[in-house]
Amino acid sequence: MKSGVCRSAILAVALALGLVGCATVEQPDPLEKLNRKTFAFNETVDQYLIAPPARVYREVVPSVARQGIDNFFNNLRDVWSAFNLILQGRFGDSANDVMRFGTNTVFGLVGFVDWASALGLAPHYEDFGQTLGVWGFDAGAYLVLPVLGPSSARDAVGLPVDLLASPDQVVESVRLRNALTGLRVINTRAGLLDATGLLDDIALDKYSFVRDAYLQRRRSLVEDGRRRDAGAVEEDYVPDEPATPASAPAEPASAPVPQARP
Repeated sequence: MKSGVCRSAILAVALALGLVGCATVEQPDPLEKLNRKTFAFNETVDQYLIAPPARVYREVVPSVARQGIDNFFNNLRDVWSAFNLILQGRFGDSANDVMRFGTNTVFGLVGFVDWASALGLAPHYEDFGQTLGVWGFDAGAYLVLPVLGPSSARDAVGLPVDLLASPDQVVESVRLRNALTGLRVINTRAGLLDATGLLDDIALDKYSFVRDAYLQRRRSLVEDGRRRDAGAVEEDYVPDEPATPASAPAEPASAPVPQARP
């Protein structure tokens, strides 16, 4: 399993490095034809393999339990986020995420209850793709990855690192690792059923909508990190206005596995 992940990581890095210089601001999607085919494949996988069990899961599992599972996985993400914040030079924010992890682990039943947010310790959820952006690497070409969904050349480089650092991969037991991965995917997808249903209803071109929303959000996240890394005051930061569409969702839900970085 881990060797397979390593091989996938090498392939993703090689592909992404070859695509870093392919995109421009005017044309961020030089692989649109291929991306649309992958997008359609992902939609089919979601329609028949992921969304149906997610609907059943939402009907069976109480919302408070689903929120607790979200909190549990987000608590584990705080550790990786803190490490990325150190790499970005944001030591205060890193300490914040460490305190979040400690607070929720000790007082929040191993993270199932998010006491840290109630105490004013807001999460950051930084990933290695954002770290590469803060370091100055361009996003490169827009990519739609099979099953995993929207990405970019830069994020495709960071994704294998994020996957290797995820709680799913650090668990030694294959059975437990697979169970955690399945639970995380289904729980996340269940939480996005309403959002994706709305997107299906309002988007004339779902592919373009998701692409623009993803690129805008990632650009805003990276610019936020650069400003903070440069010592800018947080209250002075105003995210860029969305290009198109104006009402792009905060978290695009284009792929069978919604974008939520480990």
